[in-house]
Amino acid sequence: MQTDTRADTEANPFGRPLFDDPRSRKLARVGVVDVGSNSVRLVVFDGAARSPAYFYNEKIMCALGAGLSESGNLNPDGRVRALSALLRFKHLADGMGLKELMVVATAAVRDAADGPEFCADVLRETGLRIWVIDGEEEARLSAQGVLLGWPGSYGLVCDIGGSSMELAEISDGRVGRRVTSNLGPLKLRDIKGGKKGRSAHINTVMADLHSRMGAQRDRLFLVGGSWRAIARVDMHRRGYPLHVLHEYRMTPKTVRETAKYIAKADIEDLRTACGISAARMSLVPLAAEVLKRLVKTFKPKDIAISSYGIREGMLYEQMPQQLRDRDPLIEASRFAEAKDARLPGFGKVLHDFIMPIFKGYSAPRKRLVRAACLLHDVSWRAHPDYRAEVCFDNATRANLGGLKHSERIYLGLALLHRYSNSREGTRFEDLYELVDEKTRLEAEILGKAMRFGAMLWMDKDADRAAFRWYPKKKLLELRLSKAAVPLFGEVAESRLQSLARSLSAEVQVKVVKD
Repeated sequence: MQTDTRADTEANPFGRPLFDDPRSRKLARVGVVDVGSNSVRLVVFDGAARSPAYFYNEKIMCALGAGLSESGNLNPDGRVRALSALLRFKHLADGMGLKELMVVATAAVRDAADGPEFCADVLRETGLRIWVIDGEEEARLSAQGVLLGWPGSYGLVCDIGGSSMELAEISDGRVGRRVTSNLGPLKLRDIKGGKKGRSAHINTVMADLHSRMGAQRDRLFLVGGSWRAIARVDMHRRGYPLHVLHEYRMTPKTVRETAKYIAKADIEDLRTACGISAARMSLVPLAAEVLKRLVKTFKPKDIAISSYGIREGMLYEQMPQQLRDRDPLIEASRFAEAKDARLPGFGKVLHDFIMPIFKGYSAPRKRLVRAACLLHDVSWRAHPDYRAEVCFDNATRANLGGLKHSERIYLGLALLHRYSNSREGTRFEDLYELVDEKTRLEAEILGKAMRFGAMLWMDKDADRAAFRWYPKKKLLELRLSKAAVPLFGEVAESRLQSLARSLSAEVQVKVVKD
């Protein structure tokens, strides 16, 4: 099999895809179940293994850990609900043809005196064997979930569940020190002394975590339903228009302001406004107290919400290193092209044709150009009147790893302009403001370049045309082979002129010998 290092991938960004490799195909349609202190969730992954889509995703709130601190046992009602949920999930998995369903249990089951009995009941009733993991292993898997979305990332991962909170450091794509604590909101409910007692307990535990983990001044990655709920409240408070939680950014200041906002709010009104379940919302004020102290203690430079956690970490665990090293955005884009484009493989031709215009771009921007070329035709089935908006909506809201919100907007605008000269008059105009005018113009140029280039080929192996771009002269030269001249009709010429106007450039067209 062809080897593929990161350097090779940079040199040949359209090298051999891995989603068709046997080691990757076995990761298609993988099912995992997370038996947590607050909820039991089934996720079935499918698609490109490096950036999997959520084929199926269902969560049932069971509150297994409610009252655990006082009774020492799992919540009896929660046990009934969890067993019922697992029986349902087993039947669903069988119906989907899954060969195996991996089931992992965290703090509530590992801490409860009747945890082993519960696992035995599940095995007897469903045939599912539960893997009960300790806190450090939970931290490791959650951190690996973050690495699935941010390969090579660095910082501190904080995963909060109902009964525990774990910390793990990541650096250069690897998991380092890990610790666990009892700072889950279900446990905090049972702390004596009200808010003052909770505050003293949180401060003491956090100080101990800091002494064990050391200084962590890089990015803070937040994993877990309570953190995501707080992010939803932050979006609501700020009037933030892109309601995508993954890669949503907060600052220490916004955390303080949102914690204060939650403390003063009518919780039911806030729950309704933010679309958060009642069971989850009941934990949000407690989680906000923890987050406020966490940020004050560790002083991260910025804060990112991760939708990837322990379930994605279980998938990452099975990946060969060759697949882990791949860019999740590019792998997902290649998979989409292979599955949905009219002419799979044309993305590389289009990329090579338009790249002279973008040769001065930074590496992160070139990466987005590459992804856009792969995705430029995957929405062709949409009605022509709505195709541009469908492209923008897909790019900004799709399950694509390794994308900041600003990069989602850039990619969405580029794909919108692949089908439309104008971006005005859409229902997404409030989202455009998340990037500056320069970025909007760059995305427009990329979209119009793809819009024109797509008119010159229906044979991905043909050698028809080439661009030469002279930025100082503001001159765009199109060199056509004789075989391509018949393709350069009125519509194509109009699209080329539109591209030139966005570049503020003059156009020269030259016909060269084949």
